[in-house]
Amino acid sequence: MATGLASPASLESAPRIMRLVAECTLSRARAGELRLSHGPVATPVFMPVGTQATMKGITTEQLDALGCRICLGNTYHLGLRPGPELIQKAHGLHGFMNWPHNLLTDSGGFQMVSLVALSEVTEEGVRFRSPYDGEETLLSPERSVEIQNALGSDIIMQLDDVVSSTVTGPRVEEAMHRSVRWLDRCIAAHRRPDTQNLFAIIQGGLDASLRATCLEEMTKRDVPGFAIGGLSGGESKAQFWKMVALSTSRLPKDKPRYLMGVGYATDLVVCVALGCDMFDCVYPTRTARFGSALVPTGQLQLKKKLYEKDFGPIDPECSCPTCKTHTRAFLHALLHSDNTAALHHLTVHNVAYQLQLMSAIRASIVERRFPDFVRSFMSTMYGDQSLYPSWATEALASVGITLS
Repeated sequence: MATGLASPASLESAPRIMRLVAECTLSRARAGELRLSHGPVATPVFMPVGTQATMKGITTEQLDALGCRICLGNTYHLGLRPGPELIQKAHGLHGFMNWPHNLLTDSGGFQMVSLVALSEVTEEGVRFRSPYDGEETLLSPERSVEIQNALGSDIIMQLDDVVSSTVTGPRVEEAMHRSVRWLDRCIAAHRRPDTQNLFAIIQGGLDASLRATCLEEMTKRDVPGFAIGGLSGGESKAQFWKMVALSTSRLPKDKPRYLMGVGYATDLVVCVALGCDMFDCVYPTRTARFGSALVPTGQLQLKKKLYEKDFGPIDPECSCPTCKTHTRAFLHALLHSDNTAALHHLTVHNVAYQLQLMSAIRASIVERRFPDFVRSFMSTMYGDQSLYPSWATEALASVGITLS
């Protein structure tokens, strides 16, 4: 099996989809705009995850009303059910899910970790046993791109060889080299580069030298954007932020940087400071289904008895429909009666919280006050400075933002 790095695949000059609007003079934070087929997207941006053509607990109409302009679909799951042929007949994933704005589809690579017991990786691709019916399928780089071309998403991701961030040893290097080779196969297979933007995914685990090698090789390919992959999978936060910082320091300044699988509020703020533009995570929708509401001080577990007679909104500063209409006491009562409407209301709020946070971050960059925003955010979230996470303090200090 080949283990070395491939020569760059031939590729016409990729479109420049990122317009920088403002940059923080102290940190690496930047505000920009993605110019995509279904309209502009302001960055930094958080992208809600709709694995199977829908967000759980919220409609596309509600997402639109909240100001969401890009969300995610999952190539692996959509490729199995309902299948790209059916979705193509509905005028692509946009038509199928009735979504007028932008879509990003992942390549299916993450399922190599999440469905590791059902998969086998070779140079050809990833062979999966379907979690639905046990049938075996091969997801190759070419097939991943073929499915994404059929789905019609505005941003498509290369198929990468993904290993858990806690894995060490030769497998990490093998996956990094293979991801570079698979990128070239994805570039060669891509049939719609005029309307769909193919992003590369930086791998290399927690090994700085492997990350550096991957960065050097993949940035030779003139793709429209880059993602930082293989993180937020159980590694320590100290390891996490150093790999993010290494990656952003070597990625092109004129192209978007997408940090995959990150959604906690503190992580978002810190990683914007480190130079990331795009984020996604199931966290806000998943935590809503456990009765948890996101607020500037962390979370409210609304099942707790202390909210039983609390007639205030989840967050008095939040403008979402849930906070405008319903009280903590009402949501508490719904949760205790197992009424799924509670999960719906919390999902709307949590997605709104993430979108409003990113909007506030962006405004602070444009208005040249991002470091002050970070200090205010940390103070509100944690209170006493002694409670600030050391990794966040160190990461922010590395780009010139001191919290004391």
